[in-house]
Amino acid sequence: MKLKHLALGLSALALAGAALLALSPAQAQAKTYRIGISNGFVGSEWRTQMLDGIREVVEEYKKAGTNVELVIQSADVDVQGQIQQIRNLINAKVDGIIINPNSQTGLNQVIREATDAGIKVVVVDQEVSAPTAVNVAIDQRAWAKDKMDWLAKALGGKGNVVVINGIDGHPANEAREAGIADSLKNYPNIKVLNTANGDWDHAKAQQVLSSILASQPNIDGIFTQDGMGQGVLRALIAAKPRKMPVVSGEAYVGYMKLWSEIKKSYPDFRSYGLANPPGVGASGLRVVMNLIQGKQLKDGVLKGPYNNTIYVPIPARVDDSTLAKTLADLLAKKKADTYTMDGYLTQAQANAYFK
Repeated sequence: MKLKHLALGLSALALAGAALLALSPAQAQAKTYRIGISNGFVGSEWRTQMLDGIREVVEEYKKAGTNVELVIQSADVDVQGQIQQIRNLINAKVDGIIINPNSQTGLNQVIREATDAGIKVVVVDQEVSAPTAVNVAIDQRAWAKDKMDWLAKALGGKGNVVVINGIDGHPANEAREAGIADSLKNYPNIKVLNTANGDWDHAKAQQVLSSILASQPNIDGIFTQDGMGQGVLRALIAAKPRKMPVVSGEAYVGYMKLWSEIKKSYPDFRSYGLANPPGVGASGLRVVMNLIQGKQLKDGVLKGPYNNTIYVPIPARVDDSTLAKTLADLLAKKKADTYTMDGYLTQAQANAYFK
């Protein structure tokens, strides 16, 4: 009798195993993918929009039947603080981590710890040298070169300019400084009078430029990165210059409003906005999900100084000829002043990077 009962028990186990193997595709997708986010700087609207874009794509996945849960570590921290953020996510046993980094090299060891634990790591917005991470970013160096090229051409290849940079030492800022230098090699008659850091903060940029204008009023052009343009314009408005300098501005709604207002008093004022898309975070989510699901990147996809970067397209630009229509379209969509022109990879576009 005991042998008979044992045989019946084994048969039941076999049937249960067969039932598991017979799960429908929908049931097989019931796994929840846990994605950690390490965001080490929260002092700009850009970062808020980045996180909102990631959440939007999470909802797209859910509607398509793929469960995604975010575990977010977001605070103003130094490099050591961001290392702790990432270790918290490793300990939480997430499947993938998206990092917007505070250092080009300082996170390499903790990124290695994550990938050694079987976690896929994607770095967005800025490039790090970690060989086990995949960067997903626009080409920040080319972005800055484009903007400085525009400024130099708008000045006819000569003049005195001021450069307002972001946060010293951040990977994107360093890449942008290199892009500025790339451009200026071609314009020997452009003289940089002063370089200062505005820390991607409108208020600080306004303060910094106000001090420069007080001592150096004869400025022909101003190079500013995104996240500081409105502060730059407010400093210029307060200074009431005889002629408004040319400004390489930004693609924010609030900036475009001020740009339009200034043209009423200074019809010859010129500016330019080149989008640095916060949606790169959402693009990074699509890439990390593909990696988690075992997909392999195509040969030749990874580029950049460390050969570990997927460069995504710059989605938009605006100049004096397109300002009115662009702003009208954004206001019709009820976009806030803090909104910057954006875009992120569709699933089909993300899949195109993979075999």
